[in-house]
Amino acid sequence: MPQLLVGPLLRYTGSTQATVWVETDAACEVAVLGRTARTFQIEGHHYAIVALEDLEPASETPYEVHLDDTRAWPPDDGRPPSTIHTRNHERQSLLVFGSCRLGAPQHPPWTLEVDEDPYAVGVDALWAYARRLQAGREPWPDCLLLLGDQVYADEVSPETLEFIRDRRDTSQPPGEQVADFEEYTQLYREAWSDPDIRWLLSTVPSTMIFDDHDVHDDWNISDAWVRDMRALPWWEARITGAFMAYWAYQHLGNLAPPELAEERLYADVQGVEDGGPLVRAFAHRSDRETTSARFAFHRDFGRSRLVVVDSRAARVLADGRRDMVDDEEWAWIVEHAQGSYDHLVIASTLPVFMLPGAHHVEAWSEAVCSGAWGGLAARAGEQLRRALDLEHWPAFHRSFAIMVALLGELGRGGEGEPPPATITLLGGDVHTAYVADVNVPTGGGSRVYQAVCSPFRNPLAARERRVIKTMNTRLVCTLARGLARLAGVRPTGARWRTVAGPTFDNSIAMLQLDERAATLTICRSCPEDEDGPVLQVLHRRELA
Repeated sequence: MPQLLVGPLLRYTGSTQATVWVETDAACEVAVLGRTARTFQIEGHHYAIVALEDLEPASETPYEVHLDDTRAWPPDDGRPPSTIHTRNHERQSLLVFGSCRLGAPQHPPWTLEVDEDPYAVGVDALWAYARRLQAGREPWPDCLLLLGDQVYADEVSPETLEFIRDRRDTSQPPGEQVADFEEYTQLYREAWSDPDIRWLLSTVPSTMIFDDHDVHDDWNISDAWVRDMRALPWWEARITGAFMAYWAYQHLGNLAPPELAEERLYADVQGVEDGGPLVRAFAHRSDRETTSARFAFHRDFGRSRLVVVDSRAARVLADGRRDMVDDEEWAWIVEHAQGSYDHLVIASTLPVFMLPGAHHVEAWSEAVCSGAWGGLAARAGEQLRRALDLEHWPAFHRSFAIMVALLGELGRGGEGEPPPATITLLGGDVHTAYVADVNVPTGGGSRVYQAVCSPFRNPLAARERRVIKTMNTRLVCTLARGLARLAGVRPTGARWRTVAGPTFDNSIAMLQLDERAATLTICRSCPEDEDGPVLQVLHRRELA
């Protein structure tokens, strides 16, 4: 009898359509609400996406998952039923977001505060949110945005480490890190297996995009880094396995049913006994050719649009260029960001507008690494860049300047069309939460904000927090700005100020859109009280 290994995950939900993703332990037919799909295979692993159509708009429909006519979901564990909440073109929506979640156990010592124990990573904010949603203590969200580092390939949990040790010698590289596709499947299985997280993902639509730790720390930070990694004998299996797993576990679910029907590789793997060779070849191309695949995507929520940018795999690093995304993907972003919207939300795992001190240091670093102060300084700068993770949008200055120009254009609106009330850039990665009010040249009528929420669960140590706070002092900002100017960095005309934060707790954020109004709330997870998990408000800003 086939069993569910991962999922179900409710990925897309519109007014009349939805998709449900599963991984099973054997080939079978998967049925949800009378719709069926056969599993497809990737190197011994079995997946299916059930596309649901003709749902009732603005409805709440509990569902079950059957494998070969046997009910496999939901379990009889007292949790609420998994339910599909369809929309009906409402101009109200609630988007919940965050990033960076270690898949550690939900009990001490892992739940202790950071610095209390070597294993401590605090209370998982996503887990706390799931528990509160079950209890009816949070309003129902329209989408969960997972902005990178869904899994940590280079910092695995005890359970995954045991799996790795059972199959190979960890004294050999890459040691106690994920090595290949098979180990990635275990990593995803563990990340989404906690009963409360599993329930949350089964009943709240989700979007996902990868970041560096989904693959490797500093992934695609520079051309020199790429050359160094490709020279390592174990790297090809790691990067290929990462793309294979990302395509199966994250990317396919980001697509709406019409887009899924046009995904050529998805159709191809359904037509063969084992799609492993096809997906492996695709993964290799995705690493070597940025234009071979597009992982950016968009979703609409009434009259508001979400555009999710791939700021990792789409980077251009060779032949003297350094761009956050390639020309083809940038053209796609520009096309899909334009239009008449109440609100435009642009999500990138990496914040576009960093805390000011960090911004100027990263811009200076890129200039030095490009030879502004000579070859010796460039070589030293490359080592500093990797040591301090200087790889965000300001470290791709040309791309940052183009993004600033686009925000100004979008903020003016189209011919005869009012601009969005807000343009909100969402980010994660930096293990910090803050909100910045942004002014861009000729920005017009839209209010522009940068909202960053990270981590769900992987807080910085006290020493690292002090460094970030110091970087944001007026003295350091002034010195860093001066260094950037001396290295030839030209200002873009954008100005921004931090209006909330920075804070460093395990956090989760809620963006409430209500016609032309918008409110952002960032909460931190706290130890449970007599009513269950606690989410304490850190920052609340009325954006429009």
